[in-house]
Amino acid sequence: MPDSRPLPQIGRHRLPNRVILAPMAGVTDRPFRQLCRRLGAGLVVGEMVTSDPALWHTRKSRQRMDHRGEPGPRAVQIAGGDATMLAEAARLNAGQGAEIIDINMGCPAKKVCNKAAGSALLRDEALVAEILEAVVAAVEVPVTLKIRTGWCAESNNGVRVARLAEAAGIQALAVHGRHRQQRYQGQAEYDTIAAIKQAVRIPVFANGDIDSPRKAAQVLDYTGADAVMVGRGAQGNPWIFREIDHYLRHGRHCPPPDPDERADVLRGHLHALHAFYGDYMGVRIARKHLGWYLAGDGRFDADRQRELRAAFNALEQPDEQYDFIDVLFRPESEALLRRAANGISAA
Repeated sequence: MPDSRPLPQIGRHRLPNRVILAPMAGVTDRPFRQLCRRLGAGLVVGEMVTSDPALWHTRKSRQRMDHRGEPGPRAVQIAGGDATMLAEAARLNAGQGAEIIDINMGCPAKKVCNKAAGSALLRDEALVAEILEAVVAAVEVPVTLKIRTGWCAESNNGVRVARLAEAAGIQALAVHGRHRQQRYQGQAEYDTIAAIKQAVRIPVFANGDIDSPRKAAQVLDYTGADAVMVGRGAQGNPWIFREIDHYLRHGRHCPPPDPDERADVLRGHLHALHAFYGDYMGVRIARKHLGWYLAGDGRFDADRQRELRAAFNALEQPDEQYDFIDVLFRPESEALLRRAANGISAA
């Protein structure tokens, strides 16, 4: 059945649908965010930015903070473990045009958790409350929070953290259905997300293993969440946002992208990467995206995907990558791509 509830609202920002792109380091850069918005994401959240302004001079940080040309609301995620520093980072980002500040308490990466940031914060609820209150007080724009269900199975404190968030003035809460020690292993669980939704009145976004329109609908129905947040399910499949939105609105699937659209989107994505990062880095960053696109292309089995990735990864120039995409979607591409892959293997 179509979801007829009012659409979620973050502060003054009413979302156009119930499908959100999750922040992912090394993935949700400006080219990918723009692509996902164009293909139906109701909100996109940028890669997490360190709360230490002393590190913002690096090329990586400058690129992560680049939101030029993006439609609003522009959501910036900050990460750190010091309340004062996070509050200042929120102020500076809001001053640079961020319309939503998101606080990361969900990242499971060791290099983040070892600095008492990301999901490591869930072990210290007093510090969680201090950070949330400081950041909310520091800015006029709405502040949101992303968490996991807890640090480990024995400390599944997501409900308590959610109540702290609501009391501090957090405007929306995204919950990944795994604790930190699971990282991305096993299956996401949605019981905790359902319990959190029952415990608070702010919008709750369900995250974890949402990789199809039907799964999105099932998770929303089971948890009562206000929206789904899609992460890895969007890698190589930016069409998932319009597909989920269509399914939630109409209760049926929309047609999948045809080969012409797949070719146009992939070529456009590569062009945006080259323009954003420059030819040298753009060519290299395009390689992982091509691998994800191939993984979702039913024409190629695992062995062929491996051959094609090897061939694409050997290319050094943007024009060579565009030519590869053109061949990939031509009717005679099977034989041409096999020859290309064999040529790389023999080199």
